[in-house]
Order: sequence, then structure tokens, then C-alpha cells
Amino acid sequence: MKLYEISREAQAAGIADAEISGVTDNSHEFKSGDVFVCIKGENFDGHKLAREMLEKGAAAVVTETDLKLQNQITVPNSRKYYATLASAFYGNPTEKLKIVAATGTNGKSTVIALIKHIIEKQGHKCGSIGTVCYDTAGKIYEAKLTVPRQMELYRLFRETVDNGAKYCVVEASSQALSQDRFADEIFDCAVFTNLTQDHLDWHKTMEKYFLSKRSLFDMAKSAAVCIDDKYGKKLIKYIESKRKMPLMTYSAKDFADNYAVNIKSGSAGVSYWLSSMKEEKSFPVKLSLPGLYNVANSIAAVSACTLLGIKIDDAVEALCDFKGVKGRCEVIYDGEFTVICDYAHTPDALVKFLSEVQDFAPKKDGIRLRERVICVFGAPGERDVKKRPLMGAAADKYSDYIFVTSDNPRFEEPVTIIKDVCKGIKNTPYETFTEREDAITAAVKTAGKGDIIVLCGKGHESYQVIGDQHIPFDEREITLKAIETLKQGQ
Repeated sequence: MKLYEISREAQAAGIADAEISGVTDNSHEFKSGDVFVCIKGENFDGHKLAREMLEKGAAAVVTETDLKLQNQITVPNSRKYYATLASAFYGNPTEKLKIVAATGTNGKSTVIALIKHIIEKQGHKCGSIGTVCYDTAGKIYEAKLTVPRQMELYRLFRETVDNGAKYCVVEASSQALSQDRFADEIFDCAVFTNLTQDHLDWHKTMEKYFLSKRSLFDMAKSAAVCIDDKYGKKLIKYIESKRKMPLMTYSAKDFADNYAVNIKSGSAGVSYWLSSMKEEKSFPVKLSLPGLYNVANSIAAVSACTLLGIKIDDAVEALCDFKGVKGRCEVIYDGEFTVICDYAHTPDALVKFLSEVQDFAPKKDGIRLRERVICVFGAPGERDVKKRPLMGAAADKYSDYIFVTSDNPRFEEPVTIIKDVCKGIKNTPYETFTEREDAITAAVKTAGKGDIIVLCGKGHESYQVIGDQHIPFDEREITLKAIETLKQGQ
């Protein structure tokens, strides 16, 4: 591919056209013939490498300031331009896709999985990019980031198009939005789920976190917004005053354009009636996902799909055979006791998940018949420290016994993280284990008849991040091994 094919700015700058091999902002991945993008990060400024990259054979360097170098393309925002170059390098694949993006603190993975399922039930191929995996409608890749870096992202879009898909659903994380990993996209629909405390190590304040999420809606043709928290209502005011685009509100708790009534929840799933203001009609929904939060997630998916032009009764019908999402309220074992894993890794997610698990138990005269909810969880290392005691408090309120352990400690000492979490535990008995496998094994040994063990935080992940290494770690295998060992010892 020629430089001029992806960059008119290079031609305007008088840079000679040349065959290029790729685009990168990573000096370790750089090859002679690449376009090197200088990005100013928190810890390092790529502009310091511009001259060196040219000496090593860069076709051009992209900068935000004039460094007085040959073959220099100067732009206002090099991150954004990186996405533009990546898109052009792969032939602007999103021009051939209808894209739905979901953003919010919790629920994104389930929402995009539900939307993908509904679209595919209408006979269309659909790709997906998110926390659980990257699916190009023909091949599935392990996801290391919710939204991959620019070149990988647009390569995935290209592969999705080449595999014959007309649709793609993506999780738009706040970091990806703030780092401009998307080019000048116009998403066919943007979905907002909720906003609760997370990622403040990156955004610093909830207002900046919200503004990052809000930026998605400046790139959308239509929007589906949950009104069940204050940030959803705040977003609606912004859309109505600034964007003037088709907007559908939804709720699992209140009146909205689409809302739920007569909700019934159990460990096998939920049922409810979806009431549509537009249709002036209600539709029966039966979903094999438990929890009030999954009522909201399923209404979000239906709302987004109707904004794409799918009939609401077809969308609702598709929900009935949805099989669930790996690591999202996933039952690993159901015998004398039950083991469930979930990705809940924020205070709000723990509250929602654990409170729903409490309600799974049958009751007699208002008294829970199951014995105990045993919670195994940890907080991630090198991430928002302030949420750790809040996570401890959530587990304290909704658990009967707690094992505090590790969850991707990275370069931080697990003991330090565990101590921070335990500051929020005031009333519930607990034990601590720096090794997560030991915590799971201890929980299995502790469980009695009717107990529910909940493994929170890892969800779909099959690894632990220790230092900068992804160490294989599958909670499903570890749990079943511990149960088998327990049975053999009886």
C-alpha cells in the first residue's frame, strides 16, 4: 500500500509517496517502511523517538508539534489520526458495516452478546468486539483489551467485512474513547447502560469518566439510554439539547419508552413483560439469565435493535433462546452446593450480583432456605484504589462468608490489595488467601448442602495478570478439580 492512499496530509506536506508496511505507535513493533505515530502518554512521549524512527526507515512520522523533521506529518491529535490511518490502511471497513456500540460501567458484554444474538436470529452475520472475545463472524480471538489498539481494531473490522458480515457490535470502553481508538466513526446506535465508580485511576473524577462515556453519543445516529441511574438521565438531557437524534429510553425500574413490569427472577433466569410506549403494547419475555440487571440488559438490546429497524416482536422472540455469556452469572457446578462465576469487579456490580444471588434461594415465611452465600473475590492491582474497601463493603452486606484473594495483581503486592479490601468488611467472617486457587479450594471445602459459592471478578478470563505476564488460570477447571478431590476424600 502507498502512503498517499492512506494520508492526503502526507502529500500536502510534500513527503514523497512510498510503499508502506504498516502503521504503529510502538517502537518495539516498528519495522522499516512503517508510518510511526508519536503519541504523548502518561509516562512517555513518543515524539522523543521521531528522529530515531526516521533514521530506522520510517516512511513518515506523525507528530502533534513541528519537530522540523523531514517526512513529518503534523496533526492536532495524533491518537485520532492513528485511528484514521489504521482505518484507511484496511480499506475503511466500517463503511461497509452497521455498528452498534455499548458503553457503561457494567453490562456491556451481555448487551452486545444479546444484540448480536438478535441480529443473527434475523438471518444476518454479525461480528463482535469486547471484553469476552473478538468474533469476526468466522473466527474468534482471545481479547486482551476490551477495545484493541487502533491497527488491531481495524484489522478485525476488515476481517469481519471479508467474512461477509453486515453488522458488528462493540463494547466502547471509557479508555478506548478517551484514547481515540475509533476513527471518525458514525455508529448506527449507541447504548448507555449505567455509570458507577470504576477506572478513577485513569479518569480521576466521575465527571471526567462520564464525559468520556458521553463522547460516544457525539458519534452516533441513534441512542438507547437507561434511565435507572442519574448519569443516564444526565445523558438524555445532553442528547435532547445537543444531538437531536432518535432516542429510546429504557428501564427495569421505572416508566420509559421500553420498560419492564411483572418481573419474576430465579436461579434459572427471569421472566417479565416488556412494555413499549411506541407500540402501546406489552410483550412477554423469558430469558435464561437471572437478575434484575439482566432485565435491563435485555431491554437495552431490544431497544437498540428496534432503532436498527428490527421489529420489536422479532427482537423479543429472539431473547427466548439466548444461552448466556461466558463468565456472566455462569453456573460452574450444581450439586450438593452450587458454584457460580461472574465478572463482577466493581462495588456496584458486586451489590447487584450478590443481592440477586441472595434472592435465588427459596424462602419460607420470609426466611431464606439456602444455608449461605460464600463469596470469593479480590480487587485488581494498579487500578482504582478507592473502590477496594467499597467492594469489601458490598461483599460484607450480601455474603455470609468471604474469601478475599487475588484478581490480576499485576506489579502490586497482593497482601496490600487484600488489606485495602478488608477495610470494608465489618460484620461478615472472612479469610484471606494471596493465591486465588487456594481461596477457591478453601471455599469448596467450606461449602455445605444448599450453599452457593460465588466467584467474582474473573468471569470469562482464563488467566491471572501477575507482573506483566498473563498466567493461565481457569476457575472452572480449578473449581471442578477441587470438587473432585473433595469427593475422593469422602
